Amino acid sequence: MQEQATAFKEETDALYALLEPLKESDWSRPTLFKGWTINDVIAHVHGGNISADLSLNDRAAYDRMKADRARLAEEQKLDNREATNVWLGNVQGRALLKLWYELCQKLARDFAVADPKKRVPWAGREMSARSSISARLMEHWAHGQEIYDVLGKDRVSTDRIRNIVVLGINTFGWTFNNRKMTPPPVRPRVRLTAPSGAIWEFNSEPADTAGELIEGSAVEFCQVVAQTRNIADTRLKVTGESARLWMSLAQCFAGVPRTPPAPGTRYKQVLNG
Repeated sequence: MQEQATAFKEETDALYALLEPLKESDWSRPTLFKGWTINDVIAHVHGGNISADLSLNDRAAYDRMKADRARLAEEQKLDNREATNVWLGNVQGRALLKLWYELCQKLARDFAVADPKKRVPWAGREMSARSSISARLMEHWAHGQEIYDVLGKDRVSTDRIRNIVVLGINTFGWTFNNRKMTPPPVRPRVRLTAPSGAIWEFNSEPADTAGELIEGSAVEFCQVVAQTRNIADTRLKVTGESARLWMSLAQCFAGVPRTPPAPGTRYKQVLNG
């Protein structure tokens, strides 16, 4: 599992480098993700990291933490964002940055030496430790996008996003089952160009995938399955009924079904001055 843990570390290192120069006032800037501030975004992924740390290392503590957070939300009538901020003590700015980054380093170390097949609890079900750290990578990459966007910065992508591509491929059925829909009988072929220029192909063996194809940028595929961009805002070429349906609903993360962003609502912002 060294590869996934290393990819997570590299992604969080890159996000830290983006955040470290920010002024305290920057942390209250709203992003294009539900109006969440940069502080809200990092509090959210930090809360997820605490959960992942406990799920790997102390299941009883994980269960207590989950119950405490649910009780807090219920008693104070808070949504997920509000409950996370209150549960974390409303820590802000550089203080939050320090806590988040230190735990990122710990997670990378712990998952690097964990049994990749170990079952860990998550969102009412279980997953492998390998899937858990891959999910942390995906969530930081996805939520990092709204921070890059609001700061008007271009992200430098690397082939570590293959882990997110694989997560997207593996959650084809989940996208539909989570919506109580029957998955299409055909899994579309996927042919993507990696940041390095390498070609990644998936579902290319079965003969019945003919006519069902998604091809283009691996970065844009990740943006669609992680719901940071609408398929209409990418240059992905989507052929076939099953492929089009999947890309209109794709969700590679756990939790209740989420609607992808509407076309034109998520983009890199242009800053004045």
